[in-house]
Amino acid sequence: MEIRLQKYLADAGIASRRKAEELILAGLIKVNDKVVKELGTKINSEKDVVKYKNKPVGEKEKFIYLLLNKPVGYISSVTDPRKRKTVIDLIKEKERVFPVGRLDYESEGLLIITNDGELTYRLTHPKHHIPKTYMVKVKGFPTDDKLAKLRKGLDLGEYRTSKTDIRIAKKYKNDTVVEVVLYEGKNRQIRKMFDHIGHPVNSLRRIAIGKIEIEDLKVGEYRKLTKEEIKYLKSL
Repeated sequence: MEIRLQKYLADAGIASRRKAEELILAGLIKVNDKVVKELGTKINSEKDVVKYKNKPVGEKEKFIYLLLNKPVGYISSVTDPRKRKTVIDLIKEKERVFPVGRLDYESEGLLIITNDGELTYRLTHPKHHIPKTYMVKVKGFPTDDKLAKLRKGLDLGEYRTSKTDIRIAKKYKNDTVVEVVLYEGKNRQIRKMFDHIGHPVNSLRRIAIGKIEIEDLKVGEYRKLTKEEIKYLKSL
């Protein structure tokens, strides 16, 4: 059966489809002992021998789907050249897995971990606009006018944000907790948005991706997604 090389790598649990494309372009993938750098390459999954870093890519792994409550101080990656702790250090499963999307080093909360490259590709593709909900504690008390600017979308220089759902959840003596629902996921977007209006983020926690909620899962712990949750994610 013919299949695109990047999809074969994703199905085998090597990486997400987008990351697999990067591996191909970097010359890390061989087909029948020849380096392949063409993204459109198709292979015969029954006959061709595919290698990653000179090691044969095995048969399709059993897919695993986990929900992790990421702590602050971990990066959302499989490895880190700076030797910082990664979210994979928290996972005690035998399958090789990777995070779906990212939460920055200083943020915590819901992160999906899997080895299903096709699902990862769909969940992280910008065109799908999957809502992600965050509880954000910011310095001071943002006015209605400032929050209205964030809701409408604003120009941050490097990019313009889309419309965002925002509501004030709670006020403390010096801080405000704001619920933010994003339909996109640019790098450190929420922090940059609140910096822009003069209310820096003190803490940031993701509590939901679509209808998947973190609920009472403790920080640093994870659980397997239910069949219903997996079905829901695949329907997005």
